Amino acid sequence: MKFLPRVAASPRGVVAVAAAVAATAGLLTQTGLPTQSVGAPAAVQATGLQQQLDALLADPRFQGSQVGLVVRDATTGETLYDRNGGTRLLPASNTKLFSSTAAMHTLGAGFRFHTDVLTTAPVRGGKLRGDLYLKGYGDPTSLESDYVALAKQVAKSGVRRIDGDLIADDTYFDKVRLGDTWSWDDEPYYYSAQISALTLAPNTDYDSGTAIVDSLPGATVGAPVKLALVPANSVIKLVNTATTGAAGSDNTLTIERDHGTNVVRVTGSVPADDTDGQEWVTVWEPTLYAADVFRRALAAQGIQVDGHVRTAATPATAKQLARDESMTVGELMNPFLKLSNNMHAETLVKAMGAVAEADGSWSAGLGVVTDYANSVGVDTSTIRLSDGSGLSRKVNVTAKSVTDILIGVRQEPWFQQWYDALPIAGNPDRFTGGTLRSRMRNTPAANNLHGKTGSLTGVTALSGYVSTKDGRKLVFSMISNNYLVSPRSVEDAVGVTLASWTDQAPVAAVKPDTSRSAQVAEDACGGNEWVKAC
Repeated sequence: MKFLPRVAASPRGVVAVAAAVAATAGLLTQTGLPTQSVGAPAAVQATGLQQQLDALLADPRFQGSQVGLVVRDATTGETLYDRNGGTRLLPASNTKLFSSTAAMHTLGAGFRFHTDVLTTAPVRGGKLRGDLYLKGYGDPTSLESDYVALAKQVAKSGVRRIDGDLIADDTYFDKVRLGDTWSWDDEPYYYSAQISALTLAPNTDYDSGTAIVDSLPGATVGAPVKLALVPANSVIKLVNTATTGAAGSDNTLTIERDHGTNVVRVTGSVPADDTDGQEWVTVWEPTLYAADVFRRALAAQGIQVDGHVRTAATPATAKQLARDESMTVGELMNPFLKLSNNMHAETLVKAMGAVAEADGSWSAGLGVVTDYANSVGVDTSTIRLSDGSGLSRKVNVTAKSVTDILIGVRQEPWFQQWYDALPIAGNPDRFTGGTLRSRMRNTPAANNLHGKTGSLTGVTALSGYVSTKDGRKLVFSMISNNYLVSPRSVEDAVGVTLASWTDQAPVAAVKPDTSRSAQVAEDACGGNEWVKAC
């Protein structure tokens, strides 16, 4: 079935609506149904751009599946192309366009998360005569070094011994750890970590709620694989049955956490000539993980905790001994959007709920996100947001609504910082190109197209900004659902087509890359932008 794009009439582009009217009238005549002359305008041809986009969306990979594509002028809002732009689709990580912009507006680009150490007890002779509280306010960028810095502040205050407990306080957010309809079989993997107001990331990718398992081959063939945790902690229990294989053998190492526990099983084989390997694993109850790392940091500063680690709320009368602050939300946008960090999205949603509604829950935060989208021109009655990252399969948005967001935020005072944080096509630097660093290289879209990717099984999306060859700034959103073979190369062809376009002369049609190497590269990512190798 041929779908005609819906486009606003303008000097720059029109759709052959009259042709559709004429075809419908002919069909009615053939079936004997009455027709009426309505004085339809003379038929006009679709623009060359529309014809090229139509040709790309005629790709057989879309047969039996759904695709929405909207292209608009970024300045005027004029619609240049619309294929199923009002159809609700699953957007995957394009959801982050909604949560990130709402966070920049609601929290502000200068907002900082913080983590506090407090007590209600006096300090006498270097001994804290009571409990020590570690209270989190949602910082998704907390590292081991931040907990070391807190421990140093506690030591500087004169504390050498705590005769009570170390109490971890995550009450700034609610106790719901995983998002609506998140898949149980994703739980061990770093892109589906638990959300807590007190948490920890193992390195500057800032995957909060995870730890890294380092692996090296043993000294001899048959020896156990050498393992280490980053950061070192007592919460994760490694069960290692992995062995060292002969040089040149296959690496079959598997590292997975048992559901509902912090038992991580390491199986398989590592070749004797292999190098250091790293695997991220999620932590069950990251609040206790953060408290464990902090207790170790205290010990390293010569501070002994006599009691246990437990969770509870900090009394309102507690006094602050130490504080650590995060980077600003504006600065956070770069690792968040470049690497499509799900945990950042969800933490920001809960933080918006806590700040705006005194309720650190998904429901409160998503209400704030929805209100912001509505304020910049999105018809929020036609979409549904059920998490901040797009990992949920209950999120439904339209390509039109995504372009509304992209256009609406261009007037915001923080727009440039947010725009710069979007992945940039074809730029190989990991924190510049992000999830688009290996796509559209050496094309007119490279270092031009700023966009947000989206990927789940059966879902791919790409939305963002691109300038044509004439310098005209466009916004676009392409969302594909329920395909059997990924059409991601068509997304790239759309991006290159828009970047190549000029109204001054005919432009050669861009063909999707269907080469074997392109498919292998896509398969290597499993169709998933969250695979760290991609």
